[in-house]
Amino acid sequence: MQPNVQIIKDDNTARVHYSAPDLRWIEKYARLMDSRFLIPGTKIKFGVDPILSLFPVFGDLLTYIISGVMIYTMYNHGASRKVVIKMILNSTLDTVIGAIPIVGTVFDIFYRSNDRNVRLLKEYYFEGKHQGSGRGLLILIAIVAIALVSLVIFGIWKLMEAIF
Repeated sequence: MQPNVQIIKDDNTARVHYSAPDLRWIEKYARLMDSRFLIPGTKIKFGVDPILSLFPVFGDLLTYIISGVMIYTMYNHGASRKVVIKMILNSTLDTVIGAIPIVGTVFDIFYRSNDRNVRLLKEYYFEGKHQGSGRGLLILIAIVAIALVSLVIFGIWKLMEAIF
């Protein structure tokens, strides 16, 4: 898919201006979700994501849906399949670990998946990185998933043998 967006880099302000309104809102929402606020007395930034993760299931599901909408919009504006796969991995990791009480909230503060996804998009457009279909990445994910499922099944099997 050919990108249907023009990106203009403004060297004076070190900001990126998108000609498509859809991509401007993505950068704003990514910042709101991940790095809009500052913890007083520190340089640690956080957004709405860690706050929403304080609400079990609902908060993490909501942030995953918001991330999904942003990823879908980036894909519709020409992001490569490989970039989209990496973005989905970022958001999924953020959601899965973010669902763990307390640890997940701290993880959300420091991982910032939406900011990472915007950075991936900029690398794709400006530096020509992350080109391709992402087939190798999908194969790697499948192998790791099969290995993890196999380990879990093996662990359950051994646990059952020990109990019975």
